[in-house]
Amino acid sequence: MSTLSTIAFIGGGNMASAIIGGLLRQGLAAGQIEVVEPFEAARAALKEQFGIQARPEASAALARAQLVVWAVKPQTFKEAAAAVAPHTGNALHLSVAAGITTESIAAWLGSERIVRAMPNTPALIGQGITGLYARPAVDAEARALVEQAVASTGKHLWVEEEAQLDAVTALSGSGPAYVFLFLEAMTRAGVEMGLGAHQSYQLAVATFQGASELAARSSEPAEVLRQRVTSKGGTTHAAISHMQQAQLPEQFVAAMRAAEQRAKELAKEFGR
Repeated sequence: MSTLSTIAFIGGGNMASAIIGGLLRQGLAAGQIEVVEPFEAARAALKEQFGIQARPEASAALARAQLVVWAVKPQTFKEAAAAVAPHTGNALHLSVAAGITTESIAAWLGSERIVRAMPNTPALIGQGITGLYARPAVDAEARALVEQAVASTGKHLWVEEEAQLDAVTALSGSGPAYVFLFLEAMTRAGVEMGLGAHQSYQLAVATFQGASELAARSSEPAEVLRQRVTSKGGTTHAAISHMQQAQLPEQFVAAMRAAEQRAKELAKEFGR
């Protein structure tokens, strides 16, 4: 398998920075990384944090890139592609732009060697999970390069159908916000029950961390783990019963389906 030697980023924001930081920790040199970032403040941050001299616009320097990572906003992808495409005909392309299909990207770039990714924000601390889909022209060697690029951001998994990335978006891409919403609610409840705000937040965060780790280490499904904590007539049973009577699980599934639908709509809004 080939080893990643040169990489370019179109867009130098948070997700690009997370991948760049990981690559540098893996041993890639700053000189092996090209970044195109139109905003001066973002370029200055890349210089200060990583020693990378980002460029304000696409140039022939991109031609050396083995892999091009697209970390741009969906609404600016098509315009950016028009400027970059003349320099990256031989590159493998990895898009982390939400909602933009590989069909649109292939048309804009004139290339079939495209992988689409859906990361999530815990990638910023190396604890994320990224869903990946590759077009048929992407071989095993190219997949390995993509895996190397995202390895330091956390875990990854491949899906066989691109449409499945909409579900990945709804589940793990948007998922951290669901966790933060529950942390807000649990903290508020703790305060209302007489704890301090900091105490409540500490307890809530540690509970999510511990429960998630327990689930990750267990071979049993979440339903069984939940039942083991829920003694009939006990405090947990009272809480779970209240949530079920309010149809919270059904409403939560419906909310995630809304996120999935929005992912589909983004493709139509910003695609070709």
